[in-house]
Amino acid sequence: MQPDADLLAGVRVLDLTNVLAGPFAGYQLALMGADVIKVEVPGTGDLARNLGGDPELSAAGLGISFLAQNSGKRSLTLDLKNPAGREIFERLVREADVLLENFRPGVLARLGFPAETLRELNAGLVYCAVSGFGQTGPMRGRPAYDQIIQGLSGIMSVTGTPESAPTRTGFPIADTLGGYAAAFAISAALVKRSRTGIGSFLDVSMLETAVAAMGWVVSDYLVGGRIPRAMGNENATSAPSGTFRTAEGALNIAANKQEQYVELCRVLDRRDLLTDERFATRESRKTHRAELKAELEKTLVQASAAHWDSLLADSGVPVAPVLTVEEALSLDQLAERELFHEVPMPDGRERSLRVLGSSVHVDGQAVGPSSRPPRLGEHTTVILAELGYTPAEIAALAAKGAT
Repeated sequence: MQPDADLLAGVRVLDLTNVLAGPFAGYQLALMGADVIKVEVPGTGDLARNLGGDPELSAAGLGISFLAQNSGKRSLTLDLKNPAGREIFERLVREADVLLENFRPGVLARLGFPAETLRELNAGLVYCAVSGFGQTGPMRGRPAYDQIIQGLSGIMSVTGTPESAPTRTGFPIADTLGGYAAAFAISAALVKRSRTGIGSFLDVSMLETAVAAMGWVVSDYLVGGRIPRAMGNENATSAPSGTFRTAEGALNIAANKQEQYVELCRVLDRRDLLTDERFATRESRKTHRAELKAELEKTLVQASAAHWDSLLADSGVPVAPVLTVEEALSLDQLAERELFHEVPMPDGRERSLRVLGSSVHVDGQAVGPSSRPPRLGEHTTVILAELGYTPAEIAALAAKGAT
């Protein structure tokens, strides 16, 4: 395992973001080796510092929601409403490679830093603005949380069963997708800048990212004219492909190819299903998916999900038990791939903090954060010194309320 990758070594990112989509993007950049400076409001910082399931940590400004995606970053407190704070920010922008923010559209401009001004300060700056709806359009100024985007994008309408939909996904998928989209766009813009020396303005819309991520579902309507509907755990494109009952636990089976279906029937000793006209072809199995599921479950309920998983694991049929989050985190596969990493707790307590690293291995190595999450303003003095401020100037800036 390496503490972080060196793919973005030497790239400095100003991360002005809060809560999830933006900080998640910044975390992905930090994992790839960027120097991510988290610019936070003095005294309060990122709202995520007060969010999470542990009230004690939230009260200490180290909420679990913050700890989850801010390892490897440095924290600088800065008041952009303060003239001295704006002067510091100008110096930061001149020396930065990337500026990442997720304010509502127009907020940074009202603080004196529209895109044009940022470009004048640094022609090579990659400026990425993440927002709910984008920087233009009739909804641009509306507030948006993950739940709002999930509902507006259509995600909730196709999640759950016909009886339970609309249903929210079990994690903030719109925020996470928005963060991934921002990190990808920033990386692409840095490639362009390496060729031309010219920066880019990246306008990332969480709504559009969510809709784009539903490519297959959306295309069923755009191309095929089929209105997408919630189908529970069934796969609209194939059968048998879904979640099945067993004697103990649920089992996911995705026999999407004809040869996989044949092999499934062979392993389950249900060759009779191969000669049943209702299930002879891919399309006929989709038409009679309920009957096929009932037939397969007659066999599957005779043993546990773990038994069938073991029996089918080497068959070429995609299969796996349905796990809880706790069970998933104990998988040997994830342990061997070193997805989880330990860093010290920011408050100095003895126990370490387990965080997620990158889902990408680089040159055969797992990638984790280079350092623990920062305390609010922990690196302010060091970063200001890097910008050329003297100790006396740094003290004066603090006295003015700029930091």
